[in-house]
Amino acid sequence: MPHHFRVLREAGIIEQHYSGTAIHNSLRRADLDSRFPGLLDAVIAAGLNAV
Repeated sequence: MPHHFRVLREAGIIEQHYSGTAIHNSLRRADLDSRFPGLLDAVIAAGLNAV
């Protein structure tokens, strides 16, 4: 699993924050929205409609 997070981090999709021994991952939503307007909203809507 660390490989997948490294790939996402290097691609600029997530950022990681360290808190002691825990690693917290968060989506870089603002950066993704500025590069690909509407993409995340479309993916989320498609996922919600699939359920």
